[in-house]
Amino acid sequence: MELNPRQTIILAVLVLFLGRLMVQKITLLKHYNIPEPVAGGVITSVFFSIIYFLFDITVEFSLFQRDVLLVVFFTCVGLSSKFSTLLQGGKPLVIMLVVAVFYLFIQNFTGIAVALMTGLDAQTGVLGGSVSLSGGHGTAIAWSPTFKDNYGISNAVEIGIACATFGLVLGGVIGGPISNFLIKRYELKPDSQESITVGVADQSSEKITTDSVFSMLLVLSIAIGLGLQLHELLIYLGIKLPVFVPCLFGGIILTNTVPYLWKKVSWPAGTPTLALVSDICLGLFLSMSLMSLQLWALIDLALPIILLLLAQVLVVSVFTIFVVFRVLGKNYEAAIMSTGYVGLALGATPTAIANMTAVTKKYGAAPQAFIVIPLIGAFFIDVANSLIIQNILAWLD
Repeated sequence: MELNPRQTIILAVLVLFLGRLMVQKITLLKHYNIPEPVAGGVITSVFFSIIYFLFDITVEFSLFQRDVLLVVFFTCVGLSSKFSTLLQGGKPLVIMLVVAVFYLFIQNFTGIAVALMTGLDAQTGVLGGSVSLSGGHGTAIAWSPTFKDNYGISNAVEIGIACATFGLVLGGVIGGPISNFLIKRYELKPDSQESITVGVADQSSEKITTDSVFSMLLVLSIAIGLGLQLHELLIYLGIKLPVFVPCLFGGIILTNTVPYLWKKVSWPAGTPTLALVSDICLGLFLSMSLMSLQLWALIDLALPIILLLLAQVLVVSVFTIFVVFRVLGKNYEAAIMSTGYVGLALGATPTAIANMTAVTKKYGAAPQAFIVIPLIGAFFIDVANSLIIQNILAWLD
């Protein structure tokens, strides 16, 4: 059974609504901040898997538009990445950046070690390393064609999504206990008297208008065009990266040059209009990717994936307690950043924010942590991760 592009988009929107209903009604999903498209998409893929097992019917989807949505989303991320904002994190941001990049290597080598121990290809360990965990669902799906086409891992999408999904949950589960241990062990107290915040600026006064939409579309299209040209240049130089990576750089280049050269130009960075487009693209992209999973392809890999995830949880816990917390100063802010980092390394930026919010509600505000961790997750990890993945795969060849 094959669905055309229109039918695929309709189903993707319905999957989003289903996920929203599930998160609203199921406390466990809401508590661990499971994204709506993940919740709805996984249930839908389970439904189609049951159809496959009972009636031997495979449902095929038109996924070309999914790849376009991915490029648009990462270009939006690039357009939102201002260097001036990055400088607000100060010294802790630099330290956290170095530590986070260093851990990407550890995460991949941990995955490679477990993969080899369980009889899998080393590249599968990379897929179950920073690709799906630090990278999340979007990065896992974006890189899966590379693993499928270049390394013969036919179920790369399913492996990546499984690791990303369980990593998201595990990152939310262990973050709180780690921070509680650190705070009580070292008797830490907040230094700041500020009100609790999640680090998001109030943009309620800004409105989405026709002009803002057209301006955003113009800038977005130019950024994607620049990214595609960068992609062609990289191919010419012998560097093969998923097309979303140079488009991400295209957005970064424009947003850190044009507004400073032409100050009167209306720029979409940090506006609700850009955020809306980004959310729509990511939501539809995840819905389409997850609902099309062929879960039956993972049956033979259940045990290796469980072992891989357990190893990753153990390693990141030890690394956070004995490295991250200590190099950040062993103070209250360091403890909050540690719980955020666990959510980031295993799940995604929303998981990190949820971890830090839960702890600060109990113990007190940590304003610096809410600057550093989102900046690491929203900007640096995507860029550094793509380059590291590429180099490690080249090293394994």
